[in-house]
Amino acid sequence: MPLSAAPDLTDTPLLQLSGIVKQYPGTLANDHVDLTIAPGEIHALLGENGAGKSTLVKIIYGVVKPNAGDIFWRGEKIEIASPNAARALGIGMVFQHFSLFEGLTVAENLALGMNEQRTRKQLRDEIAAIGARYGLQLDPSHNLADLSLGERQRIEIVRCLMQSPKLLIMDEPTSVLTPQEVDKLFETLRKLAAQGCSVLYISHKLNEIRALCEKATVMRHGRVVAHCDPRQETTTRLAEMMIGEMLTAPRPRLGLSPTALPCLEIDRLTIASDRKFGVDLKGVSFAVAKGQILGIAGVAGNGQTELMDALSGEVPSGKPSAVMIEGIEAGHMAPAERRALGACFVPEERNGHAAVPGMTLSDNALLSGYVRKALSKLGFINRPKTTNFAAEVIKRFDVRTTGPMSEARSLSGGNLQKFVVGREVLQDPKLLVVSQPTWGVDAGAAAAIHDALVQLAEADTAIVVISQDLDEIFSLCDSIAVIAGGVLSPVTRIADTTISDVGLLMGAAGGATETDASYRRNDAA
Repeated sequence: MPLSAAPDLTDTPLLQLSGIVKQYPGTLANDHVDLTIAPGEIHALLGENGAGKSTLVKIIYGVVKPNAGDIFWRGEKIEIASPNAARALGIGMVFQHFSLFEGLTVAENLALGMNEQRTRKQLRDEIAAIGARYGLQLDPSHNLADLSLGERQRIEIVRCLMQSPKLLIMDEPTSVLTPQEVDKLFETLRKLAAQGCSVLYISHKLNEIRALCEKATVMRHGRVVAHCDPRQETTTRLAEMMIGEMLTAPRPRLGLSPTALPCLEIDRLTIASDRKFGVDLKGVSFAVAKGQILGIAGVAGNGQTELMDALSGEVPSGKPSAVMIEGIEAGHMAPAERRALGACFVPEERNGHAAVPGMTLSDNALLSGYVRKALSKLGFINRPKTTNFAAEVIKRFDVRTTGPMSEARSLSGGNLQKFVVGREVLQDPKLLVVSQPTWGVDAGAAAAIHDALVQLAEADTAIVVISQDLDEIFSLCDSIAVIAGGVLSPVTRIADTTISDVGLLMGAAGGATETDASYRRNDAA
């Protein structure tokens, strides 16, 4: 029986949102948002933290139901009741935080995300075919716990591709990738677009947006405020569209004094990780001078968490001399004792580690500031002094909140990050160790945080920045080292290396290369 002719959809948008409204108690997350995505288009969705991007893509993926507005798919008005319904339409989503199970194999993780069941052979054949077509090789028998974060992201992408998506939504997809892996991902996305699959791409990395995307929709305070071709805009102009004001130029660094004395000295630090699937630190050594900013780069999951725990004192550092602060042995000291020596710390996880969500900003200021800001005496909290300290942080770092008595969980991610960094900076530390200082933070907040770190370095503070963002490290730091598999490379001056060189070191733990080779051996067999 002959097939009827398919309608000509050349000029019909793949997805069109019209007047989308989503109201939460006290917050209008989406305010009459319009969005149009054409077939085969790579479309960026830009905006500050709290601009409404996450709510919008959750509506597209069926996680959240809008209060008002219409959704059109290939010209037909529809409702997307659930993620299953979204996948049935041909919408796939790769979330920023992976939805994978550590104890399962690659094949088992892929099977869990499928709307349709496959046999083991069908699954293996499909994984191999997608790997060959898009350069996303995976060994179905490997356990997830043995894979790098870059490989885990491949699983999320392959899971979407196995359902032949017409629209692929990607939320901060390169945050766990080396520069070389980013290039491979972009090749894959361009192949998909050439075959007619549309991509909705969300990222704070504006250089990536300019390199990859052909259209951009910019959101601010829940509304669409601009449309543009990002290839024709500068990163500064894109950032200004997002924040709605002129972006202040970064403060130029003063040269590091050649006679600066070391403030932090780490000597052959070796620690077995106490975390499941953690990474042991192996003979880590480096020194940071007063006024120096040292960047420690690496793909997530290569020992950064263990290093932060060892530097802050949350995990004892073995022998006391393994960590020296201002010439004093501190390897055996607890966090409060290290703070008394002049050290301050900003851990990676702002909600739950750096700050307690259900506590007020005033109480969160007390948690780390009570030592260096003398916020308590004889066991009694000085409430006025504590509240004033929190208010000073809010004012100096432009934290958007109703005041010191607001709960930490009421702040957007970017504003909470500014508060946490400001709380440590305003303690006038001699040493500051900060992990992922601008993780998931918009351009305006990132610029404010970077400026604060530069000012602190100019005041002779030694700073260690642990970051996966190489652009951040190269623009902010004097020198760089790379951590891979719990081993730290020699420290190199930023002026003497390149992002490409650092990217190669970041992949030195094996990871993708080793797994790809294993896959090819198994495939050949």
